[in-house]
Amino acid sequence: MKKLIHNAKHFADRTAILSNEQAYTYQDLLEDSASIASSLLDKHDDLSEDRIAFMVDPSYEYVICQWGIWRAGGIAVPLCTLHPLTSISYVLEDSQVSTLLVSEVYRDFLSPLADKLNIKLVLIQDQIATEAKSLPDIDSSRRAMILYTSGTTNLPKGVVTTHHNIAFQIETLVKAWQWSKEDHILNTLPLHHVHGIINVMSCALWSGAICEFFPAFDAAAVWQKFESGKLSLYMAVPTIYYKLIKYWKEQTEEKKKQLSAACTSFRLMVSGSAALPIPVLEEWKAITGIKLLERYGMTEIGMALSNPYDAERRPGHVGHPLPGVQIRLQKENGQLAIDNESGEIQIKGPNVFLEYWKKPEATKESFTTDGWFKSGDVAVLNKGYYQILGRNSVDIIKSGGYKISALEIESKLLDHPQIEQCGIVGIPDLEWGEIVSAAIVRNDPSLNDKEITAWLTTKLPSYKMPRKFIFIEDLPKNTLGKVTKNKLKEYF
Repeated sequence: MKKLIHNAKHFADRTAILSNEQAYTYQDLLEDSASIASSLLDKHDDLSEDRIAFMVDPSYEYVICQWGIWRAGGIAVPLCTLHPLTSISYVLEDSQVSTLLVSEVYRDFLSPLADKLNIKLVLIQDQIATEAKSLPDIDSSRRAMILYTSGTTNLPKGVVTTHHNIAFQIETLVKAWQWSKEDHILNTLPLHHVHGIINVMSCALWSGAICEFFPAFDAAAVWQKFESGKLSLYMAVPTIYYKLIKYWKEQTEEKKKQLSAACTSFRLMVSGSAALPIPVLEEWKAITGIKLLERYGMTEIGMALSNPYDAERRPGHVGHPLPGVQIRLQKENGQLAIDNESGEIQIKGPNVFLEYWKKPEATKESFTTDGWFKSGDVAVLNKGYYQILGRNSVDIIKSGGYKISALEIESKLLDHPQIEQCGIVGIPDLEWGEIVSAAIVRNDPSLNDKEITAWLTTKLPSYKMPRKFIFIEDLPKNTLGKVTKNKLKEYF
């Protein structure tokens, strides 16, 4: 990440990080990441793509770990602080990690596992004082990071990105969203996904801006930070905006006015990582005056599509390809989709990952013969804007010869004033192939399926109407746990 380091030198005296009530400059970042790199190198001149895992809360220490690994020539493998040991063990073994960097708080948690796997465990605090040595020159084509996919259909795969991939992912967002050194962003996202790592933290540090860390999301604390008037950007998932709206609604009328007025300092707020329900978008705009910018990306590609910064942000759509990114929609018959035809999103560009770690067959299967990455997501190009219909394996229901977007129906249901949450799944059916089924969390326990069906008749064609309903609160409490779409199918 030569450009990232080069930029940091240019912004040396500026504040880079606010973390744990302390301010750190870009010069601090450069010096402490050099110490981490020197410690990791020990007697070697280059880590030569050795895998270095690290478990650190979102903080200044996280950044110097990541930068230190990169500057030493290693591949950074960030670990999720919320995962159980079995999941962490899988990542460490699969990526063949040699060294594990941890903060003091995670030492006792990970020490037994490190001993079991014969991995060197190193405390970050012990490395910062290491005297800096000459660091290797890292070519941009080398591997830089491994992030693990969610593993919803099989074991998680390690997504390998190069220094060039990451630099491009950052630079295209910096251009599209007009980042500058005057920006100040609050990061309340986990740092084992591209959303928090690339879109928030790395874009800020590339630009000479301030990235402020919260160790965990708390609605009251976030609103309080908004009231400081110092922030210019915020990025989050739809659930976070939902929680911020809920907190706002619980306040007095006078406090609501204060919170709403506090948002005038923002020039941009972004929502991603999941479909943004239109009612949430509209409520947020009514509260803050800000129309959320929705975008589309995934671990393998960073960001690929974005609503424009300074033009129409169309509700329910994810905009246009980012600068330097190519997008096409391919139908099941192999032909390219035209306007208003659905097809799989396929991507080509410098943002696209190098490979799945040690999985050459899975890598090969993820690309077309002419080099386009197959996302598995289905979309339609609607009057110049892309609209995501859903995941081909989960969100596209094939019923009576139609391809139906579960996300579209969910969006319509969420418009109902008495429906708090919902999920749509396709249930196998001999006559229809699949039938549309709705699981609903309602605010009014008297609301029934007949009333919902009557309400939907003016909003959906008949073939898209749900034919089965489940009200989540009616299910036995001990059967719920984490409700996924696959689990919903079992309940139906």
